[in-house]
Amino acid sequence: MVACQPTLNRAHVEERKGTVYEDIPHYNKKTRKKKRPRLMAVVNDACTGCEACIPFCPVDCIDHEPPAHHTGAVIPPVRIRWHECIGCQICARVCEGMAWDAIDMISIDQFEADFEMRVGDQLHPPGEVPQEAVGAAISD
Repeated sequence: MVACQPTLNRAHVEERKGTVYEDIPHYNKKTRKKKRPRLMAVVNDACTGCEACIPFCPVDCIDHEPPAHHTGAVIPPVRIRWHECIGCQICARVCEGMAWDAIDMISIDQFEADFEMRVGDQLHPPGEVPQEAVGAAISD
C-alpha cells in the first residue's frame, strides 16, 4: 500500500506560516464521489460563514451561498453541494473543533426524507448539465 504523500509548494508553506494551519499537511484534492454516501453534511443556522471548513473538504463541495439566496448577515453562510458530498465528516469535525458546531451529519435516509430528494452516486444533480460538458459544447 502506498502512503498518501502531501505535496507542498512554496506558496502553500508561506500561506500557512504563523497560522493555526501551519502544522496541517496540505493534500491535493483528488478525491471524487464514487458511491452513495451513508451520511450527509447539513449546515445549520449557527453557521457564521467563517470558511474554516472549506479548505478541509477533500472533494471541494463547500462554498458560500449565492447572495441572491441569502439575506441578513454580511458574510453568507456556507453551503454544501449535496450531490458532491462524500459524507466524510471532516467539515463537521473542523467546525465542532472551532466551537461553532454548525454542520450536522445526518443519515442519508433522513436527509432524503427531510429534503425530499434522492442522492445517488452521480456527481451532479439529476437534470443539471456539468460545467465541463457546457464548456466542451461551446468550444466545438
